Amino acid sequence: MASAEQISVFDILKIGIGPSSSHTMGPWRAIQRFLRELQEHHSLGEIVALQVHLYGSLAKTGKGHGTDKAILLSLIGEEPETIETQTIASKIDQIKIQKKISLLSKHPIPFDPAVDVVFHPQEVLPYHPNGMKVIAHLSHRQEWERTYYSVGGGFVVKEGEETTAIQSASLPFPCHQPQDLLSHCMATGHSIAQLVWENETVWRKPDAIRKNLLEIWEVMKDCVYRGCHTKGTLPGGLQTVRRAPHMHEKLIRDKHYQNANEWIHSIRQATYNFQETLKWISCFALAVNEENAAFGRVVTAPTNGAAGVIPAVLLYDLCFCQKEVDEERIIRFLLVCGEIGSYYKKGATISAAMGGCQAEIGVSSSMAAAALTENLGGSVAQALMAAEIAMEHHLGMTCDPVGGLVQIPCIERNSMGAIKAVTASQLALESNPQEAKVSLDKVIQVMWETAQDMNTKYKETSEGGLATNIPVSLPEC
Repeated sequence: MASAEQISVFDILKIGIGPSSSHTMGPWRAIQRFLRELQEHHSLGEIVALQVHLYGSLAKTGKGHGTDKAILLSLIGEEPETIETQTIASKIDQIKIQKKISLLSKHPIPFDPAVDVVFHPQEVLPYHPNGMKVIAHLSHRQEWERTYYSVGGGFVVKEGEETTAIQSASLPFPCHQPQDLLSHCMATGHSIAQLVWENETVWRKPDAIRKNLLEIWEVMKDCVYRGCHTKGTLPGGLQTVRRAPHMHEKLIRDKHYQNANEWIHSIRQATYNFQETLKWISCFALAVNEENAAFGRVVTAPTNGAAGVIPAVLLYDLCFCQKEVDEERIIRFLLVCGEIGSYYKKGATISAAMGGCQAEIGVSSSMAAAALTENLGGSVAQALMAAEIAMEHHLGMTCDPVGGLVQIPCIERNSMGAIKAVTASQLALESNPQEAKVSLDKVIQVMWETAQDMNTKYKETSEGGLATNIPVSLPEC
């Protein structure tokens, strides 16, 4: 049954740093919360030592997913939205060499990451596979200890809490499941985006909603642009070669441009055949997740591992389906994406450690399919149908990252998820939703049942599937 928590579009779509929302962004936020709560009872200067213990999936794939790095950056007070990504490596190296860390860049304490960030791969805490304990040793031999769970998409729950929801307000159109959305839209005549906008105005002023959504789009656009123009291999030891720049060179041909906006304009002015259009969609998605794997700035949508699907489908809409690049279309697209993603958060999971890759790529594909359908003139029922079709064909997808890195098969899966979203949208636009046999409500329920039945080794532990059948030799992180 869907939970009654209230989730904003901006809870589902968040600006952050790669490579993982649950393994990077979640621990980052947990440390921030720990320090904030500690300072409500003690001064930062009372801390004489600190340890972080990681359990379950956070321990098994934490190094490959940058969990330890995120913890260090959070401890020194960096913010994922604003940190200069090119400085990350030097900041981490400095802490490792000095074996000292300055909490919030104010209070230095001894800290050796090799000793004070402790991995417990064989121990799983009861609430969720992504568990972590933070212990601060205070003066006078006191300790301040808290346990947190990174439950997917950057959401964090403290032990003893029942929900991650931070919103508390009376919404004009409360929607706990897709059927609620459909009922409200039928009663009011609103599109999905119009109804979601009305709900969002409870939390933010209209100007802020617009501004924040366009900021999210700017990060998406810049991420795709960087990924299409950055060659080389990805960090982590697999020596994975970036493919987006090579695809891009062939597709862009001899076009001239100086920035991302001019680049989009040049794509729109050219004529491409069907195969080339498919390649562009794949290129957009690969570009984002190659950036994500390199600790670049991305938009969690609804996770980092699936961050490429939504910008790829949105760019497909803007470059190949429309006469003009229209900010209203971008805003509408993102509003629909956020709303559809919230239903998976409420009724199932967006954590690969809980549900496998269906909870990441499947959800993002479902979000993008609904948004594209509404932008192409589909009805509310057709948009929900598109979301259902996209998830239906991701059910059971495992999470089996080779080497514990978000590279193989994660990057390619974003390309596949984007293509499936476009296909799902086209099918829905040519269909009568009243004749559908499966609803979005039902497919979310089935997705959750599938997640519960799935063997743990296929849930972001790197203990099954491709992760154990592709021989690799990785250096210690």
